[in-house]
Amino acid sequence: MSTKKPIRVAVTGAAGNIGYALLFRIASGAMLGPDQPVILQLLEIPVEGPQKALKGVAMELEDCAFPLLQDMILTGDAEVAFKDVNWALLVGSKPRGPGMERADLLKDNGKIFIAQGQAIDKVAADDARVAVVGNPCNTNVMIAAAQAKRLSADRFTAMVRLDENRGRAQLAKKAGVSINEVSDLYIYGNHSPTMFADFTHTKIGGKAAADVIGDEAWLKTDFLPAVGKRGAAIIEARGVSSAASAANALIDHVRDLTTVGKVHSVAVKSEGRYGFNPDVWAGMPVKTTATGHEVIDSYEMDDFAKSKIALTNDELVGERETIKDLLA
Repeated sequence: MSTKKPIRVAVTGAAGNIGYALLFRIASGAMLGPDQPVILQLLEIPVEGPQKALKGVAMELEDCAFPLLQDMILTGDAEVAFKDVNWALLVGSKPRGPGMERADLLKDNGKIFIAQGQAIDKVAADDARVAVVGNPCNTNVMIAAAQAKRLSADRFTAMVRLDENRGRAQLAKKAGVSINEVSDLYIYGNHSPTMFADFTHTKIGGKAAADVIGDEAWLKTDFLPAVGKRGAAIIEARGVSSAASAANALIDHVRDLTTVGKVHSVAVKSEGRYGFNPDVWAGMPVKTTATGHEVIDSYEMDDFAKSKIALTNDELVGERETIKDLLA
């Protein structure tokens, strides 16, 4: 029996597909450790259908008899969901509907993340950290963080780990090696097809990935689009968007942000690093420290990499411009 104090974890969109794939792994200890008790605080839209589905998910969690799951709170009220939480996992967002312009999607989701950012800043624990998954996640985390007066910007991150995992898997498959042989692949920029999976510094078996693959054209014209458009390919194949792989990436994201020394891809406020606009939130390599995390800003980029980063930066700046009236 663990004697550790429970960690409170809020999950939004908790009855959705990603939430369903995520909650059981959190409760099992996969995210925060095999001896860390958790209290799940689950937020869903305050209408009958989603709330009923949420109750069903909670029943299943009870039926798993997870020793680490100490309590659950089910609610449609953001301030109840985020009360005293140590981690807020913002999974829920409005999906893009038929004929919807991206600008409309940005603004509709912006309103959601304004409210959630305000609630988190008001009632979450002093050590609260926020991980945004709901898309467009880079801009949604910018909006949420802009509402915060008490919590600092470095408490807010967005998830690009799914892109890193996808890229490592593609390189391992191409090279015919174990996934563990692929290291130092980091994602720069937006979680969108413009993101740059930086193969130029990646290692396979300790050697430069470009040398191991031996096919520069494949890396530039096949690998990068395959990673950037993987989500669309999954929708084409399954008819629905990625859920289990997104939930798995979020487990990785939080676990590695709580493991000192880990270096991994995280979207953070750029502060002008790697040529990004200082005010956008961009994926880049982050090292976990005892007190939080620090960006590794020492990678030298060649002209090709710089051109890719410029493209994804332009998209992020455009998204920020679209929702500038939502920023406090």
